[in-house]
Amino acid sequence: MAGFRLIVGLGNIGRNYTDTRHNVGFWWADELARALCADFSHEARFSGELAKTNQGLRLLKPMTYMNLSGHSVLAVAQFFDIAPEEMLVVHDDLDLLPGVVRLKQGGGHAGHNGLRDIGVKLGSADFWRLRFGIGHPRHSETPQQAVADYVLKPPLPDELPAIEKAMKKALDVWPLLARGDDVDAMRILHTDAAGKPASKTDKESSL
Repeated sequence: MAGFRLIVGLGNIGRNYTDTRHNVGFWWADELARALCADFSHEARFSGELAKTNQGLRLLKPMTYMNLSGHSVLAVAQFFDIAPEEMLVVHDDLDLLPGVVRLKQGGGHAGHNGLRDIGVKLGSADFWRLRFGIGHPRHSETPQQAVADYVLKPPLPDELPAIEKAMKKALDVWPLLARGDDVDAMRILHTDAAGKPASKTDKESSL
């Protein structure tokens, strides 16, 4: 894997969504921008907020609703001639428990509307994904809760520290990702502190 040229954090715009599970991608993009001393600014032509590092890396937060994220991603990709395999899309994942983070290239969208729209707009699913677990309502105290409602609620107090720990873990391996070392990055991300595979839900193994 060559180093990434574009990092895309997914989320929904508006104050009502800022702290919700579906905005984990925005959270991590903001943390990475701070770590790299890059500032986001609104770019109307890209329908998003864009930041650029001194090394030429671009970070994007689409300022559309989640199911229209591909419009912004495509505009940036076309303007800067960025191929799907040079992109890392950061997003929440229902099929991973809070505290679990996974890195992979390609695959399906697993019902994630942001991923679905990006794949359709790019005409390719070959972009990389950094997946932060948020759990699924079937594993919560309200298993009958609709998924659409669940992702648009903030994490529970006992879930948030786990998600934040996973985000820090991903930030810690950023130097590996920046130089294209996906093998070592995956090895670190996909194991826990004891060196064992990180916990996952029953469905994640089939993705």
